[in-house]
Amino acid sequence: MSAAYKAAGISYNRLLAISGRVLRRSLKEDKRIQAERRGESELRVAFWKNGKQSEAKPIDQVTKEAAQPSA
Repeated sequence: MSAAYKAAGISYNRLLAISGRVLRRSLKEDKRIQAERRGESELRVAFWKNGKQSEAKPIDQVTKEAAQPSA
């Protein structure tokens, strides 16, 4: 028998995201705020050139810079 989330067409990762969000929303105000802060993450990217690492930048900033037409 297949798992219920598979039958619903949801990936396991998505199931965990939904479960975490439901759990955080069910907490009391002070605990909920702490839990939401822990749930936030920031992806940073750094490029390597000639054996040296560039400055690590937030991924959204790198994406915006790449989308801008070069002058």
